[in-house]
Amino acid sequence: MKKLPAILFAAAAAMVMCSCGDADISSVTMEGEKIKSASKGVKITAVTDNITKTTGNPLISNIFCADPTAVEYEGRLYVYGTNDQQQYEAVGAEGSNTYEHIKSLVMLSTDDMVNWTYHGTIDVGEISPWAIASWAPSVVSRVEEDGKTHFYLYYSNSGWGVGVLTADSPTGPWTDPLGKSIIDGNTKGLDGCKTPFDPGVTIDDEGTGWLSFGGGEDSARIVRLGSDMISLDSDIKKIPSSYHFEASELNFINGTYVYTYNNDWSTHLKWNYPKTERAPACSMAYLTTKTPLDPDSWEYRDYYFKNPGEAGMEYSNNHTHLQKYKDRYYLFYHSLFPQKALGTEGGFRSLCVNEAVVDEETVTIGRVNADKNGAEQIKPLDPFAVNQAETAFSSADVSYNYTDVAGNMTVSSSADGGKAAVVWVKGADFGSGASSFAVKAKGKGRIEVYLDGKDTLVGAAEFDSKDMKIVCAKLKKKISGEHDIYFVISQNAEFDEWQFVK
Repeated sequence: MKKLPAILFAAAAAMVMCSCGDADISSVTMEGEKIKSASKGVKITAVTDNITKTTGNPLISNIFCADPTAVEYEGRLYVYGTNDQQQYEAVGAEGSNTYEHIKSLVMLSTDDMVNWTYHGTIDVGEISPWAIASWAPSVVSRVEEDGKTHFYLYYSNSGWGVGVLTADSPTGPWTDPLGKSIIDGNTKGLDGCKTPFDPGVTIDDEGTGWLSFGGGEDSARIVRLGSDMISLDSDIKKIPSSYHFEASELNFINGTYVYTYNNDWSTHLKWNYPKTERAPACSMAYLTTKTPLDPDSWEYRDYYFKNPGEAGMEYSNNHTHLQKYKDRYYLFYHSLFPQKALGTEGGFRSLCVNEAVVDEETVTIGRVNADKNGAEQIKPLDPFAVNQAETAFSSADVSYNYTDVAGNMTVSSSADGGKAAVVWVKGADFGSGASSFAVKAKGKGRIEVYLDGKDTLVGAAEFDSKDMKIVCAKLKKKISGEHDIYFVISQNAEFDEWQFVK
């Protein structure tokens, strides 16, 4: 694992106390009882150095997850994935990721592409006890007659079929509208598709939903969904995807249906598309059509993404999601490269993203190169807004706690030896200045604030409460301009939200 700057440790060890008597409580907009920070005898004498990443990829480095999908809602991008962390916790660092323990899906979100909020998991095993497993989700949303945005999340029920969950919030609570698979091995019309899994869903410009699925050679399939999005409304048709392996996904771009898939691990020596370069083993390729139920109408276009192993990020299976967000296209994928730094080589994957180039006029996906840098920050973080403690660019020895609110988590220190944990937030713009800050927290603890890994503490909030309180503290000096923020969290503290005050 990466080490935090030594100067940060020195600052933590110094235990500089901050004046808190003049904190501006009235300007804090977090909801709850507000109190001023006061000395409770809590000292931070050591801080963990297990920072989990220093580059943009992976999105979240302390939770293994894979097989991404995404949907935009109210200006935020919500990303979902297979919860490899559940398998890791079941088999341990010496075990292997053979997926059988995975019955949940990970939820993340962002509005700047570098600071990611961890919303916990969707417990598919509890919601759908009939399901064998839950892998490789695909999600869409639409506004319905009740005025609400409804979310439809399809997932692989192991290799046997596809399940579906619904919600009217991107973080749930989620429900199972069918109590069974929407497609499985017993579905009529599969025509030789033995593994009807790995769903890909899209809604076209007429409001019609489409579902693709299937694993193995000659097994890509597509079907039109009913108006309720949870029934089938056509015969199942083939998509002629050569060397097909898995990882179906659908997009609808400029009146065109785009089907993406993972081709197999063979050398592809027999190549039937002379106008295109032979696709590398286990790369991602795409086809397009205007009439998705006509197998002959699908046109093979090209491969657009090599296996991440080709970029030195370790070879693994391959699964991508193409997403337009804030007028840019992004390619989400997974990679194995973080696992060694996290103490395992069992095949546990992590989500990554890089910017993609898509020509919407010709519906052409440019080649995307995987790298550890990831996407650039597309806007500064607003430190004067209410921010979640579980929002981070990186972290060190943080554990998550569920709350009564779906999708809301709190963070605590899981560091050994009584050390404090770290949450690192990137690119916060303080503008002309902040004079105070507040944290929503409970326990007997202390939360310290550092900027850019510099050698002095700029603020600290101390508290002793069994219930969540908004603890306000005066900064040692006014903060202005753009900075990274490091929150250092003592043992026995549970941290929910934070906000700076001008």
